[in-house]
Amino acid sequence: MDTKRTILAVVLSFAILMGWQFLSEYMGWVKPQQPQPRQEESQQAAKPATPSEFPVDKPLPAFAPSPGKDVVVETPLYKAVFYSGGGILKEFTLKQYRESMKKDSPNVGMISPAAEAMAPMGLLVDGAPSWSSGAWQLDGSNLSLTGTQDGTLRFIGDVGGLRVTRELKFSASSYAIQEKVGLASATARSIRLAFTLSTGHLEEGDSQYNKTRVAYYRDGSFKEEESDSTLQKGIAPDGTMGWASVMSNYFLALVSPQDSGVALRAKLQDKVYRVALEKSGLQVNPGQDTSYGCTYYLGPKEESLLAGLPNNIESAVHYGFFSVIARPLMAMLNFFYSYVGNYGVAIILLTVIIKIVLWPLSYKSYKSMEQMKKLQPMMAKLKEKYGDDKERLNKEMMQLYKTYKVNPAGGCLPIVVQIPIFFGLYQGLMSAIALRQAPFVVHFPFTDWVWLADLSAKDPFYITPLIMGGTMFLQQWMTPAAGDPTQQKIMLLMPVVFTFLFLNFPSGLVVYWLTNNVISIAQQWWQLRRA
Repeated sequence: MDTKRTILAVVLSFAILMGWQFLSEYMGWVKPQQPQPRQEESQQAAKPATPSEFPVDKPLPAFAPSPGKDVVVETPLYKAVFYSGGGILKEFTLKQYRESMKKDSPNVGMISPAAEAMAPMGLLVDGAPSWSSGAWQLDGSNLSLTGTQDGTLRFIGDVGGLRVTRELKFSASSYAIQEKVGLASATARSIRLAFTLSTGHLEEGDSQYNKTRVAYYRDGSFKEEESDSTLQKGIAPDGTMGWASVMSNYFLALVSPQDSGVALRAKLQDKVYRVALEKSGLQVNPGQDTSYGCTYYLGPKEESLLAGLPNNIESAVHYGFFSVIARPLMAMLNFFYSYVGNYGVAIILLTVIIKIVLWPLSYKSYKSMEQMKKLQPMMAKLKEKYGDDKERLNKEMMQLYKTYKVNPAGGCLPIVVQIPIFFGLYQGLMSAIALRQAPFVVHFPFTDWVWLADLSAKDPFYITPLIMGGTMFLQQWMTPAAGDPTQQKIMLLMPVVFTFLFLNFPSGLVVYWLTNNVISIAQQWWQLRRA
């Protein structure tokens, strides 16, 4: 009975609760309580939508262009002139380098008049020239930097509704210029931005040994194109680009983007070399600043000055296939120069060291040639006996070499070893700006004639290459004659070929080969006396 009463009380209580909730919600007696949102949800609801999610047009600040004018940046290394209408480069003069050895020779200018007309360092926005399609103002004034000072110029422009801010940072102790480009827009847009460089021939009187060319760093490797006909058509190589440049043996105009995801275009047009590195897909949203940057370098191709710059810019000093030989040779050359103060004397000392290192090979070579000379009568008899049977003749000659322990190729070994050394030194001397206008013997003895005043240029009187040819003839005359008449004629022809080849070579390289011949003659004379 008690149990029934308990069950009845629970059922009645439940019915009363259900009825009360029904009446309060549907009859309006009690306002229903809304569920409280979680803290995370409430914060997200209070947070405004970002422009990337819901781009909303936002007007840009007012812009008042100013008339274009020149602005000058001077450091101990260079003088640069920019035009405020777009921040294009009008002049870049290297204060520490002259065009030639003449007393009234001007300083080297990296921007020719023809190149100036093509807006060096001008920005391309969506393929259009920003300097002519936009309005600009200058934030800053002339800079004169010394010591460790830095300075900044800002060129602010409105280019088709896009606010472009070019911030260029200069340093008194470097040829590098750092650029940061700021982009702002009232509406969301995706743009293409290209950094450009234009320059003419970087050396007075381009030659086949020192040619202005386009070089770039692609997929971790140095590449270059020096064919005028190819460059006139234009090149657009694929791959990951670290930098692009116009260079000669000794000077460099280079641009390197903030990252490597850029496309390269280069062309030779009206004697002006032009390169452009374009970055696509830069997203600019209202209320947000988008920035992208690059590094420019206009100056000498000197590793110590390029070291530490981004994207492996120092690889612009390139010694080719024999780089592994050229670099230590140039390090030794600079070491000797630090003591003697004359690169001609340093080249002679370097040649002496090379000959000492190769002395064992030279000794074995001469000994092998002497032994071959003694075998000539026996070899002549074998040719008489087996002249018609080439296979038997070769077999008997090999047996003859084996019996007398003679290596027929032993006489060629020093030449084989010297070839990569020669090419390594050639590449090093051709690219070493320290040798540019470096004197050896400034005036011909007892005269005021300028002679070997520039080791990077040819001998103006062709004296050293002719003497070098004479030493080669003397060396051939002292060398034991080969048994083959054809080989003898070829060896006698080599001095003539080398003389003509060396006539227009840089005199520093001729000094090396001439010194090498003189030391070789001394070695052969000593060995003849010893024999």
